Amino acid sequence: MTSIRTDKVATYGAALRALNEQDRLRRLAPRSGIDFGSNDYLALASAPRMKKAVAAALEAGSPIGAGGSRLLRGNCDEHERLEAEAARFFGAETALFFSGGYVANFALLTTLPQRGDLLVLDSLVHASIHEGARAGRAEFRESVHNDPTSVENTIRDWRAKGGTGRVWIVAESLYSMDGDFAPLKELVAIADRHDAFLMVDEAHATGVYGEQGRGLTATYEGRENLLVVHTCGKALGAAGALVTASTVLRDFMVNRCRPFIFATAPSPLMAVAVQEALLILQEEPERQQRLANLVAFAHREIDLRGRSSPSNSQIVPYIVGDNARAMRLASALQARGFDIRGIRPPTVPAGTARLRISLTLNVSEDDVCDMLDALVEETWGDPR
Repeated sequence: MTSIRTDKVATYGAALRALNEQDRLRRLAPRSGIDFGSNDYLALASAPRMKKAVAAALEAGSPIGAGGSRLLRGNCDEHERLEAEAARFFGAETALFFSGGYVANFALLTTLPQRGDLLVLDSLVHASIHEGARAGRAEFRESVHNDPTSVENTIRDWRAKGGTGRVWIVAESLYSMDGDFAPLKELVAIADRHDAFLMVDEAHATGVYGEQGRGLTATYEGRENLLVVHTCGKALGAAGALVTASTVLRDFMVNRCRPFIFATAPSPLMAVAVQEALLILQEEPERQQRLANLVAFAHREIDLRGRSSPSNSQIVPYIVGDNARAMRLASALQARGFDIRGIRPPTVPAGTARLRISLTLNVSEDDVCDMLDALVEETWGDPR
């Protein structure tokens, strides 16, 4: 029996050994050290107000679990209140709450684009978007990262070859591994010129950018051809994702979106937590300003140390290149008390293994200086 079981898993063991030889084997590691690795940008995940809101909801009778899908008994008042508040806050017609950003992206792309349509994906969009595109009905093509001309040329080429369906342009407003911003103004204009939909993942911008943290799409919210995914597990300190869209598209998803229809609804307590986070954004704008100040400070300090960053956001990639060297550097910094993780392919393109340094309100300016000094010391002999 043992040998049979071993044979069954041999293929998986060989795959793991191959990953290890390529310095790409992943392992779970505990939270430890000063937080330069999380997406808890506004330090809301442990904020007293968030805890009190959830505790009060429990005391008032909110259930821990929804107990069913939204179309069955799982549709709770907490979900309805959150979606109404989110639509108002973001300036959209409606909102729909999903259990996470990955699920939301996958759900949208496997439901709304139809057979005969075209998806144009920025080459560096999140894995959930690529997976949704592969599993969906529409054709999909990649455009050069942050290149509006490439997007438009892709659309024109498809039309010239007989494409007649709807075009869907998909981008992130702030890219999670490079920390750079999408050219949203140009993408909106292209969508308008080609009667296309624009879908934007605001995962790393919601709560951080825009008036009161409404995101980088705030100027464009409410447009019929715009769908936005506002992830709730990053700057909002909770879990889930809010999709803002027109009423027609929301109703279509409620009726046709399998990840929505056949999944147990998100915890009502998460809906309460997210609604409290939206209230905090409005009542404590100093959090957003403090983070902006910290980001500006960190980038000045990077320059003062003779280093440069390809971003000017709260996401600071330090490109190493080699997988093994990136992981050794991450381990060295972790040993010095800084929770910084190494990122390797396929999460990032081959040859661009890196440290992903995240700036949050969980750290101080002194912490930033200490971390940068440690980074310089650990890379002093780097021939680059």
